[in-house]
Amino acid sequence: MSEQAFSTSGGVKPLAVRLSDDMRAQLDVLAQVGGHSTTEEIRLALVAWIEQRKTDPTVLAKAAALRAEIEAEAQKRERAIAAIFGASQPDAANPSEPGEPPSNDGRDAPVAPPRRSEARRPK
Repeated sequence: MSEQAFSTSGGVKPLAVRLSDDMRAQLDVLAQVGGHSTTEEIRLALVAWIEQRKTDPTVLAKAAALRAEIEAEAQKRERAIAAIFGASQPDAANPSEPGEPPSNDGRDAPVAPPRRSEARRPK
C-alpha cells in the first residue's frame, strides 16, 4: 500500500461510491494489473486528482472566496457571542481581578448524581 495515498494519522472514513458495472470491471482490471486492491487503486486515483485540483486556478479562486466567507461568518459569530456574553474575557461567566482566584458562587461546583439507594427511597 502506498504511504502517500493512505495515511491513518488523520483517521479513516469509509466512502461508498456507486459505479456502473463497466466502470467497476475496468477498475478491477487496472487494480489487478497494477498489483493493487481495488480500494488502493481508487485511493491512488484520488490522490492524483486532488493534487491536480490543488493547482487549478478556478479551484484556487473558489477556495479563496470560500475562505473569505468562512472568516466573515466566524467574525459575525464572534460579535454575536461578545454581544451576548460581554467583552472577550477568558472566563466571562466568572470574571475576577488579575491575581485573584476566580470566585465560586456555587454555579461551578460539580453536582453528584444521587446514589442508587437515595433515588429509590420513598419520601
